[in-house]
Amino acid sequence: MNLHEYQAKELLKSFGIKIQEGIVAESVDQAVEAYEEITSRTGTDVAVVKAQIHAGGRGKGGGVKLVKSLEELKEHAGNILWMMLKTPQTPGGLEGPGKLVSKILIAEDAYRPDFDACKEFYMSVLMDRGSKRNVIVYSTEGGMDIEKVAEETPHLVHKEFIDPTLGIQGYQLRKIAFNLGLSGAAFKDMTKFVSKLYKAFVTSDASLFEINPCLKNAHDEIVAVDSKVSLDDNALFRHPDLAELRDESEEDPTEVEAKSYGLNYVNLDGNVGCMVNGAGLAMATMDIIKLSGGDPANFLDVGGTADAARVEQAFRIILRDPKVKAILINIFGGIVRCDRVANGVVDAYKNMGNINVPIIVRLQGTNADIAKKIIDESGLEVHSAIQLHEAAALVEQVLA
Repeated sequence: MNLHEYQAKELLKSFGIKIQEGIVAESVDQAVEAYEEITSRTGTDVAVVKAQIHAGGRGKGGGVKLVKSLEELKEHAGNILWMMLKTPQTPGGLEGPGKLVSKILIAEDAYRPDFDACKEFYMSVLMDRGSKRNVIVYSTEGGMDIEKVAEETPHLVHKEFIDPTLGIQGYQLRKIAFNLGLSGAAFKDMTKFVSKLYKAFVTSDASLFEINPCLKNAHDEIVAVDSKVSLDDNALFRHPDLAELRDESEEDPTEVEAKSYGLNYVNLDGNVGCMVNGAGLAMATMDIIKLSGGDPANFLDVGGTADAARVEQAFRIILRDPKVKAILINIFGGIVRCDRVANGVVDAYKNMGNINVPIIVRLQGTNADIAKKIIDESGLEVHSAIQLHEAAALVEQVLA
């Protein structure tokens, strides 16, 4: 689950991390009130207007503007609110439809009073699955695309791996501050910043905390000027307060709908729709589709209760994707009986009608033989299979 910048910053602030303060607005009038409060607090007319969407690179699409007067604030707030903001990270990139901006953040000028005395860094915490450890990725080249920095100047990107059983150690904090070229008060504040950031990451059950830029201001304080936070959906039951921050308007509407039916669905770019019970079997099914010359159009786990109603909703969601040229249903009948699933497939097929893509059904496990008979005698254009290699061959055949 992704958070908006303003939500992520409030989370960081709750762990004692200094942030670029700001106020959220959903209209120009609210933006004016926020601007007046921010500027009266900072003693300067300078502020920043930031679009709040779940995507990076907002500045490249015109979603971040520096304002130096109330007139500029009104102009930019009016332009950014309700625009379709396109960034390299919105669906389809700069050529895609973009994302609707319904909220803006009016933020203080974090670079005052001496811009030249400030220095931007990159800082993130995430899980490195290869080493089975958390890792802090950091660089002196903050405010830039870290992917580009890693590609062109990899020696400027540092990694510090953290043993999850020990937590981050003092020498690692000092190493990070040293590699960033800091000294004196800034060195000490960076060690505190990283320590608190790592605690926030672990405590929140996050999958990513990214601070870019992470700023050393003119007072040698370390400040989170921007923040991207992704939380582990599977751990949200431990954090009901964080779960309430979910903004479904920022998520794929099909995935949101699937979740309401108890389906685990992720949209992909392929041409073969998948309907499977169990995450592991779903991954194996995607592999077999690739080996058969196709590409998975989705990840869809119907779970252990694949009744007729759930199967029909899964069908509808898969068929909504115009790229789908075939559907592979792969069910292992352990908890759920295969004949029940087969009846669900037949009922869904009849209820929906006009399904004009080939459907391959592979049912294995409890009552698989009965299920195959139900499919074969249904009179519908459904291909049945028992073995996985048979299903793979059918996928290859219908795509040929």
